[in-house]
Amino acid sequence: MRRERTTRALLAGGIVLPVVLAVSGTGVGAGGAHSSERLLAAQPYLSPETIGDGARQVARLKGDRIASRQDRERKILAFVREGKPQEAFDEYERLTSVAGREDHTLLREVGIGFILPLRNDMRVQVRGAAYTALKEQNTPETVPYLEDGLSDESGLVRALVAEGLGKLEAGRRSARFRQAVKDQAALVRVAVLKGLGRSGDRAVIPLVERSLSDEQAIVRVAAAGALVALGQAAHWSSLEKAASAHNRLERRAALRMLGELRDPRALPILKGALRDPQPSTRRAAAAALGDLGLPEAVPALIGILSEGVPGIRSVVAVSLGKIGSDESEAALKKALRDPNPGVRAAAVSALLYLGHPYKEVAGTVRGLVQDQNPGVRSSAARALSKGRGAEVVNALSLLLRDPVPRPRIAATRALGRVGGREVIPLLKQALRDSDSAVQATAGGALARILRWSSNSAT
Repeated sequence: MRRERTTRALLAGGIVLPVVLAVSGTGVGAGGAHSSERLLAAQPYLSPETIGDGARQVARLKGDRIASRQDRERKILAFVREGKPQEAFDEYERLTSVAGREDHTLLREVGIGFILPLRNDMRVQVRGAAYTALKEQNTPETVPYLEDGLSDESGLVRALVAEGLGKLEAGRRSARFRQAVKDQAALVRVAVLKGLGRSGDRAVIPLVERSLSDEQAIVRVAAAGALVALGQAAHWSSLEKAASAHNRLERRAALRMLGELRDPRALPILKGALRDPQPSTRRAAAAALGDLGLPEAVPALIGILSEGVPGIRSVVAVSLGKIGSDESEAALKKALRDPNPGVRAAAVSALLYLGHPYKEVAGTVRGLVQDQNPGVRSSAARALSKGRGAEVVNALSLLLRDPVPRPRIAATRALGRVGGREVIPLLKQALRDSDSAVQATAGGALARILRWSSNSAT
């Protein structure tokens, strides 16, 4: 049943366009007149019968029967529809080798084709990569596909999906998203409540209020925070109380929520929590101060940059980057020499985020990408995602050849954030990667870059 529903979604949804061209006779070649958005707008007018007939027609296009460019485009989209992205990509490469130029609309559809089938993969990490790639499109077109993820057997995947839906206006209006406030996994319920809080829709207040009595403290905190965001100021006191609760999970959740709400009243509470005896609480407070974004927090954060726990120093570096000031930048440059590679990576990320030139962090980056630990190399890729320019792209291209999938995934995702059309060749190479999660990430990165591209050639 789930696979049948997925097939229907591929036909009816707004991302993949497998049969529009087949039944309309309209090509999407380079320089064509139809943008992806225009084709998307036309698709709902096609009846299921017409779509089915067109799909069967496309599926019959084989081998030497492919005579025209239009037929090749149809064949590519047929492969996408059938969940055969590598075959679609092979055919796309043959088409563009003859034309001598890319077709951005068609390539975007091929990229999405690498994502959608992997939502049904047996491996949770691959499904997570697929849904992450969809989530990062940040477009309402993905809502029907993300909604499917709310039925995933993994609570972590469902939480990831709920977070993605909660960041989209169309996702927050989704009935399935709102029903997930009753999900069996607390992390999912938290993600839904945070999304509802961002909605600005006071009509959801009764739904959120029911979670104030949830059995899990972190869910109750999320409900109180959502209500404050929706204008129910009386619940601020509940967050203040939770920030000093005996339950460590509740305390950390409350501190993070105080930062996310960005209310200056949280500053003394968060600064005080930097002295908490529990490292996890100090870490939550440091992260929340970064979210709060007040320059008054900088001296307190610098004061614990010599903290003995590397994980806390890393979070402090990220928070200093979010706030930004002459004082924080000096501290971050010093952190480039921290003995812990995770802290050095965080400092690189913060400085690049603040707009510092790559040459200031180049030496540190070289050491990180050559580290024996794949986790450190992955951290380097994530840090580089905050930068821009050819030198950043070159560093990420080295990580695309890493022997371990994790750094390759991080580097591929980073390329989708830092680059434009100039990184398309690198991302096309990543579509050939032996790891499915890398392929899905590359497909998502291509789709993200090409979303607003015209059909004109490069």
